[in-house]
Amino acid sequence: MSDVADISPEAGAALIQWFQAHRRNLPWRERYDPYQVLVAEFMGQQTQMDRVVAYFRRFVERFPDVESLARAHEEDVLKLWEGLGYYARARRLHAAAKAIADQGGGRVPDTLEGLLALPGVGPYTAAAVASQAFNIAAPALDANAERVLARLLDLDAPVKRAAGRKALEAAVRRITPEGAARELNQALMELGALVCRSFNSECGSCPVRDHCKSLKAHTVDMRPIPLKKPATIRINMVTGVLLRRGRVYVQKRREDDVWPGLWEFPGGVIEAGETEEQALSREFFEEVELRVRPVEKITKIQYSYTRYRVTLNAWRVEELDPGREPVLHEATQLRFVSPSELAALAFPSGHRRLVDTLDRTAPAWWCGA
Repeated sequence: MSDVADISPEAGAALIQWFQAHRRNLPWRERYDPYQVLVAEFMGQQTQMDRVVAYFRRFVERFPDVESLARAHEEDVLKLWEGLGYYARARRLHAAAKAIADQGGGRVPDTLEGLLALPGVGPYTAAAVASQAFNIAAPALDANAERVLARLLDLDAPVKRAAGRKALEAAVRRITPEGAARELNQALMELGALVCRSFNSECGSCPVRDHCKSLKAHTVDMRPIPLKKPATIRINMVTGVLLRRGRVYVQKRREDDVWPGLWEFPGGVIEAGETEEQALSREFFEEVELRVRPVEKITKIQYSYTRYRVTLNAWRVEELDPGREPVLHEATQLRFVSPSELAALAFPSGHRRLVDTLDRTAPAWWCGA
């Protein structure tokens, strides 16, 4: 394990000087408003910053403060989040806003303890908000900061393990100048995003290259030491678009399921030995007790979430018993809506791409709905 005492506090001053000259113009950095920082941190989890900015602007325009977000309907929150993925983040942010409105008078807690008491706020988010919004000296280690510090220390332990994490936090505390937690934490994140990247790092332009043990040991590409990645799971699925008297059938996913509370078209996994058509007919009957006949394949969509790689085969289906009322078994609500109304509903990314495909290709049966 690298000795944290070997890292010079001068590295912190160099990082801050670089950050002041090169930091990106991100909207929540204009005033470091605690609510905006909280929103940005929830959005930024597992999402690249260039994507976050556009979503952030729309979100705070619609929900400019804690009170407006706390009063919002969950469907409105999810709709604005649509496309960012990891929808549990939106629900946790919504729950945190409700707790702040109910218990904190609409003011984001200004202590680590208060932030950690909010639903859905873990150690990283609490530290990131505390340091950025209130300049509290708390190490905030996202993947970018972890990478920078692991290379500075030439850390020979995984950063996600307890010993590695302890070393990184000790390093942050050692190099943070008094009263500069806000800028130091962001400098680490920014350097990791712009210079000290996972691949193709620009070591020649790094402000702390003279302090970097990995650069001296020629181990930059070997740090941080990764944990073994879980195996990728490939899933082949089918879904169906059913129109009844010009209106499209959609259903809302259960709260205990993947993508809870989002809308979808019925369907599921294609089982061994099934054709797409057989799987779709089975899924419709199991989920809503409707007998359908697949009549036309619309598209094939591929997307990913966590460690899953999904192929979604989409079909147009027709009812074999027209007018039979659906009986829900795998959803909490159903609706028959016009195609134009789908834009107002929040869908998982694969199903949203299906809607976009139908709108773009405009088949006669869709346009005439």
